[in-house]
Formats: sequence, structure tokens, C-alpha cells
Amino acid sequence: MGSTSKTDGQLNIGGETINVTSLDKVLYPRNGITKQAYLHYLIQIHTYMLPFIKNRWLTVKRYPHGMYDEFFYQKNCPDYAPEFVQTYEHENIRYIVCNELPALIWLGNQLALEYHVPFNTVDTSRPSEIVFDLDPPSRDQFPLAVEAAIQIKELLDQLNLHSFAKTSGNKGIQVYIPLPERKFTYDDTRKFTHFIAAYLVEQNPEQFTIERLKQKRKSRCYIDYIQHAEGKTIIAPYSLRGNEDALVATPLNWNEVKHGLQPEQFTMQKVLQRIAVGECPFTTFNMVKDKQPFQRVLDGLADRRDH
Repeated sequence: MGSTSKTDGQLNIGGETINVTSLDKVLYPRNGITKQAYLHYLIQIHTYMLPFIKNRWLTVKRYPHGMYDEFFYQKNCPDYAPEFVQTYEHENIRYIVCNELPALIWLGNQLALEYHVPFNTVDTSRPSEIVFDLDPPSRDQFPLAVEAAIQIKELLDQLNLHSFAKTSGNKGIQVYIPLPERKFTYDDTRKFTHFIAAYLVEQNPEQFTIERLKQKRKSRCYIDYIQHAEGKTIIAPYSLRGNEDALVATPLNWNEVKHGLQPEQFTMQKVLQRIAVGECPFTTFNMVKDKQPFQRVLDGLADRRDH
């Protein structure tokens, strides 16, 4: 990384010059991860991460002094953003739309550690995917999320729906179902997500719940289908999280989703090692969108209700 001083420098990426500052700042003390290491991570991971934040209103969680200090969520693009940072006006908010590496590195230099995106792109109100958020009470109970993911996968396989899984980067797992673009509404997907979540709870009431109040969930894993809605967001694949372990929301191969899996396996350094030796488990994500028999599944649900 070319520097003009020990801690500041400039990067020339994609024809843009980006000023980078305080490169020796420690962001994650437990792992000794500096800002320079974090920017290096973004450069290495961008080809895998950008497809999932491209053309989406971006909400970032910024930690100006590292993950142990204060943070804030940012939706509005600041006035001082360089011209190469694209924006999109939506509901009186000038969102950043991060489609290219220079914008990602600029955000990284602003110490945006978490990247949250909606389920639809900027040019439609229809979701591009369904996501189930499997949220156990604590990281110690992560095996509950693993079990929920396995059972959802079995159901989706029976429906011939392609699905993908990733860690949340904290204590849960998220199961994705890619959809054909601009075809289904959030009302359509809600009928399906409610059915799957309710079925899971009906089969395993001691393990799973759709109870929204945390104090009523007890030790059960929350099957969050309500989070999949217009205006809601999800942590993007390959985003870091603001926790002391520097964990990453990491795409998984389904054969990895088994008992013994732990979120602590997916630190920033480990994820870089993963992509160095194997392809991203989400590589075929966009390829299967138009192969999903989701209309047939919806028709089947309608038939159930009619009877």
C-alpha cells in the first residue's frame, strides 16, 4: 500500500485516487487487526462481496475508533464523499450505492465495518431473494441455528428450491433462497416464509420459536421470517461484524452446516484463507434465480389454504 507517511497514504484503484489515513490504527485489539489489514481484506474480498451490495441502498455501521468504542449507523451519504461514490435518493435519504472497489475502499477508510443491505435492488420494490434469519439466544446455543438450517434445507430440497447458507458473523445462520428478479412481491414471499417458519416450530416447539419478544423465547432459536420485508436489511455476505473476534458473515457450503460448526471459525484471516484455496459457496447464487420453481410453491400454498 503506497504511503506518504507511516500512517497515511494514497491508493490508486480503478482510475481513482483514494486518500487513506491512520493505517496503523488498531480496530480489533484481540486479533491485532489494523486499519491497513482491514483495507487489505476489502481489496482481497471485493469480487465476492460487491455482487451482493451492488445496486442496493447501503446502510453502514461505522466504528471511528475501532470496535471497542462508539459506533453509529449511516444511511445518508456525507457531503464530503468524493465524486466517484455513487448515491441514490430514496425516501428523502441519499443512500450510498457501492458498486465498485474505490467506493468500498473509501467506506473502509471511513471505518465502515458492517454493510447492511435490503432484499431488493434500487430499481424495484420486489425482492431478489428470501432470507431466513436463524437467531439463537446466545453464541453458546449456535447448534440450534445449525439444526434449524439443516431442517430448512431439507424442506427446501423437497420443494426443489436452491438454497444457500451463511453465518451471520455473530451468533446465528442465515438461509438464502435466490428469486427471479422483479417477479415476486414481499406479500408473496411472506406467505412462504410464514409457512416454513410455522411448520418448523410446529415440528420442534422445544427448539424453535417465532415469538418476537426475547423474554418469551427462553432457550429456543428464533426463526425470524418477519425480518424479510420491504425496508428491512440484512448483513451482507463477507461483511465483518463489530465484535471482538473480528468475525465475518461467511458463505458456507451446505456440507459444512453440521454439528460442530462454530461462528468463531470465520475470522477475517480465516475467510481470506478460504477464498485463497476454494471458490465462494455463493458462486452459483445468481445462476439459479431463474430455475427456482417458486410460483409452483406459491400455488401449492394457495391450494392448501383453499382446502
